[in-house]
Amino acid sequence: MRRGKGSTTQSVVERSERLSTALEVGGPELEPESSDAARQVLGRVGERWAIAGGRTVVALAGATGSGKSSLFNALTGEDVSTISPRRPTTAEAGAAVWGEEDASELLDWLGVANRHHVTMTQDNAGLDGLVLVDLPDFDSRELRHRVEADRILERADVFVWVADPQKYADARLHDDYLRPLRHHDAVMLVVLNQVDRIRGDGEVEQVAADLRRLVEADGAGRHEIVLTSARTQRGIPDLRDRIGEVVGARNAAEARLVADLRSSAERVHERGVAGQTPELGQEADRRLHHALTVASGVPVVLDAVDRDYRRRAVARTGWPFTRWVAGLRPDPLRRLRLGDDSPGRAGIAPSDVRAVLGRSSLPSPTPAARANVQLATRQLGENVGGALPQRWADAVLEAASPQEDTLSDALDQAVVGVPLRTRTPFWWSLLGVLQLLLAATAVVGLLWLVLLMVLGWLQLPVDAPFWGPVPIPLALLAGGVLAGLLVALVGRVAGGVGAARRRRQVAHVLDDAIDEVSYRHVRKPVMTVLDRHEKTRALLEQAAA
Repeated sequence: MRRGKGSTTQSVVERSERLSTALEVGGPELEPESSDAARQVLGRVGERWAIAGGRTVVALAGATGSGKSSLFNALTGEDVSTISPRRPTTAEAGAAVWGEEDASELLDWLGVANRHHVTMTQDNAGLDGLVLVDLPDFDSRELRHRVEADRILERADVFVWVADPQKYADARLHDDYLRPLRHHDAVMLVVLNQVDRIRGDGEVEQVAADLRRLVEADGAGRHEIVLTSARTQRGIPDLRDRIGEVVGARNAAEARLVADLRSSAERVHERGVAGQTPELGQEADRRLHHALTVASGVPVVLDAVDRDYRRRAVARTGWPFTRWVAGLRPDPLRRLRLGDDSPGRAGIAPSDVRAVLGRSSLPSPTPAARANVQLATRQLGENVGGALPQRWADAVLEAASPQEDTLSDALDQAVVGVPLRTRTPFWWSLLGVLQLLLAATAVVGLLWLVLLMVLGWLQLPVDAPFWGPVPIPLALLAGGVLAGLLVALVGRVAGGVGAARRRRQVAHVLDDAIDEVSYRHVRKPVMTVLDRHEKTRALLEQAAA
């Protein structure tokens, strides 16, 4: 037996809580077999931890013919266990108890009905508190014998593996028992029994060295092999002293439970989670964002914003005698039930229509756009989940694939919620007033010229005033018209610049709105799965540390 390598720095309760929380957080994404086994371990740990007292359960385990029962009798000093040349002999486990402390509760939990109380003497005083269990052969031809041995081995505090010179390299001992117990080296003794059958001490040491090498190769630690012979009593005092050291330390039960928890957490970690939690890839996120932008009709909205700004700019700054033509053009935002929310002639506002229909009048995504969204969400899920175990990968893919109707409605509402118009720019009002003044000037000039024509037709002597070589009425008319057209041209150019700027502003806001939909309906569910994986992974590593 070897000293523990810092494995009990965390208490049994702390490890149990971490493993239990990891199983709860991981849930169905963890591998079922290892998770179920871990829950059984947690149950046994809780039951063993709840049993009061300082008893230490030491199980003698070995293959058929290894001499366990003879060793059991040698340690007790009495013929407690039946020995017979007919094998297997031990059908049910039997226990020998040292000391006065009541062991009934512990033996009931172990399920051992055959109990023998050893009389305490000066020679065995160091074994006070020991419960020594003689197990059926773990390689017995009788299934119930193997089941009985495995059941008690799951609950014992210390293992004493009894091997004999003929079967010490048996695969069942090493593959089924020692190799899975790589964290239990602190609660393990390895005994080479029946050494009296080996000729020469040199050969005994050679067999012991070979057994030590096999145990170490199993990952069960480096152990000093105890050499015994129940017939000649060789090594019995040494084995008794080794067991007495374990019993006297009063920590074997805790060390065994810690080892069980570490092994279970490690097994769940190996089969149920990845070594690292992946992150969302930027490239897949960009593809998803672009696909959602197209599917939500953002290009249509931006075109409508551009046309609406230009139309309104012309209506406010254009030549007054032709700007009415702009009023005949349909409002591109109102057609989409976006932008201005003022009631129409019937007193119904676009928001009232949206409240009934639940949607704007944006065109539905094309089949190609919907396919691009599905492809983008699937690629994001596959890229993120590719490094995870299959169950976690499936959970990520499901989280990255929301219902199509839900996503479409969310995109539509995101677009609807973005303000597409701002307050009227000041320069619209300035140019509009200037256009009215120029139009008034042109009208005055026109009326003046008409008046002069009428007076001339009536042959009334009237002279038109001149401004240089040009009659003032004609200058007013021509100047008002030309200046008005020039201002209208300036307004149209400025309207184009303003429309481009407004388009960029709206595009930025819509981009944020689409990003929020992407986060709430795709990225956040995926990140929730990844957070669960990371928390599960960290808890399992802590429990197995």
